[in-house]
Amino acid sequence: MTALLSSPIRVGHLTLPNRMIMGSMHLGCETEPGAAQRLADFYAERARGGIGLIVTGGVAPNPAGRFGPDGTVLDREEQLEEHRLVTRAVHEAGGRILLQVLHCGRYGRHDGIVAPSPLKAPINVFAPREMDEAAILATIADYANTAALAMRAGYDGVEVMASEGYLISEFLSASTNRRDDRWGGSLENRLRFLAEAVAAVRRAIADGVLSVRLGMVDLVDGGLDGDEVVAAARAAEAAGADLLNSGIGWHESRVPTIAHQVPAGGWSWATARVRAAVSIPVSASNRIDSPDVAEAILARGDADLVSMARPLLADPAFAAKAVSGQASRINVCIACNQGCLDNMFDGRAATCLVNPRAGREAEFVARPAALPQAVAVVGGGPAGMACAIEAARRGHTVTLFEAAGHLGGQFALARVIPGKQGYAATLDWFAGELAAAGVRVILQKRVGVADLGGFDQVVVAAGIRPRRPDLPGVDHPSVAGYEEILSGRRRAGPRVAVVGAGPIAFDVALFLLGGQGDFDRQWGVDRTLARSGGLTAPAAAAPARHVITMMQRKSGRPGGDLGRTTGWIAKAVLQRAGVEMLSGVAYDRIDAAGLHIRVGGEARLIAADTAILCSGQDAEDGLARELEAQGRAVHRIGGARDASRIDALRAIEEGTRLGLAL
Repeated sequence: MTALLSSPIRVGHLTLPNRMIMGSMHLGCETEPGAAQRLADFYAERARGGIGLIVTGGVAPNPAGRFGPDGTVLDREEQLEEHRLVTRAVHEAGGRILLQVLHCGRYGRHDGIVAPSPLKAPINVFAPREMDEAAILATIADYANTAALAMRAGYDGVEVMASEGYLISEFLSASTNRRDDRWGGSLENRLRFLAEAVAAVRRAIADGVLSVRLGMVDLVDGGLDGDEVVAAARAAEAAGADLLNSGIGWHESRVPTIAHQVPAGGWSWATARVRAAVSIPVSASNRIDSPDVAEAILARGDADLVSMARPLLADPAFAAKAVSGQASRINVCIACNQGCLDNMFDGRAATCLVNPRAGREAEFVARPAALPQAVAVVGGGPAGMACAIEAARRGHTVTLFEAAGHLGGQFALARVIPGKQGYAATLDWFAGELAAAGVRVILQKRVGVADLGGFDQVVVAAGIRPRRPDLPGVDHPSVAGYEEILSGRRRAGPRVAVVGAGPIAFDVALFLLGGQGDFDRQWGVDRTLARSGGLTAPAAAAPARHVITMMQRKSGRPGGDLGRTTGWIAKAVLQRAGVEMLSGVAYDRIDAAGLHIRVGGEARLIAADTAILCSGQDAEDGLARELEAQGRAVHRIGGARDASRIDALRAIEEGTRLGLAL
């Protein structure tokens, strides 16, 4: 039931049809050629999907506040036509959209950044210049100017970004605001910039909707305590805000806030404190990944609305499916960050692992097949399933063969990793969409050439086979493959040597450690917010069930291949548990004593009851080679095409593209 989630709510002058907001996030394409049309396509699809309100990615009010040298700024009339392309598309699709005004402060990645005090952020190489009184007043005027321009561009209002460690957060926090004038020192002075910026925007947009994204818990030393958060919320309300949207943590925080390790809906308690203190609507955010989670937040009274960003990347029709009772067909965000945040931090445009169309809607257009054919897809991993679904939707008759007794391939192993249990939702979604598309699924069938004679097209998506290194003793009884351990076919002994230190090796180590207990205790989160930033001392790590040593041949720190925005979390958990990580290792042999290695030329024995191989993969492409030898055309996708690194992001995209092209 989604009775509350589906109910309308008044926000400023707008009556929203439901309680779901698409929260602000950048796509990383905002300054590319053709970006306006790309953004229009992206937001319009979410509007058609029934979301109650959309908030754009942040736009700076002046050049000093932009993300980088080419960051987006709205400060001139001549920039409006591109924004009008976006607002027209959203309104024609029946939606409502706010422009987020965001000044990066000391988080900007360019040499013109400014801040209340000249303190460099620990996650930035650039140091800010301290703003003087004139710069502060000019910046407040710039907020108002951008807001006024947004209204002329057709936006329904604006959101002022006042969280996550950006400029307004820096004024609010005593740790980043060391001023002794009227803009710093006392809480009243530190609130001044927020209050005056919001008031200026209120005057500039008349009756347009004014949302303020306010930090509900900062999760950094020197951040606001609970009373200060409430004071900031009341200041924003008094200055004219119609809505308070939740921000959780600063970007430099060492507490996970949106990764899969965070419990679903795990931050709504912070929003509840603010909702109890103000009279305007308040929206919860972060790790709200299903209608059930959202409904529970509203039912508890933690918030009036819910804000979701990545779930709308994963499924643009999230809201419509939630409202119409089709929650089981929602393509759930698994909080992997691979396609969205990791892409952006690596300088690529954001998309989504489970929905490669996200941000590239014009590239992925499904058209009926000109000549429907019989298509065999061999392999039921992510690549094969994605291909089968798209091909069948277009009118082909598709049969999907899988040698195992279940679908999912390597991706199915992820479900047992602590924090990744939600990955099962993706497999459930694939299974449902295969059935809906009419794909014939045959399990426990190892296909040979003779089985494929009646098919017009053959797609080989058979995945990979784990590589066994050429190492003396690799056949010793103590040696196990990672797939044996993760599938439960083998159990590891108390002392474990992990051969490899890539993403799979880290997953294996996390699996062996097991769940880490209560999230707040593990990461030192104080829900009372009695201390600054809502932090307390993390609880001591639970006694490890295994003594684990990880090692890799290459030099450099283990974990270099992990995701930019999630890898640090895995490394922190393993380090707290005492897992040893070695680099530059030469392997000599495995025997009953354990793994004999050399590190820096010195011999060492890693005493181990179990040696787990995480040493790479090879393509499972034997069938493809047989077919090609007989002159048959074959399509290879996923690991069967390139096993150099198991990557569901690439696999699903390849499968989707091929399914649309067959």
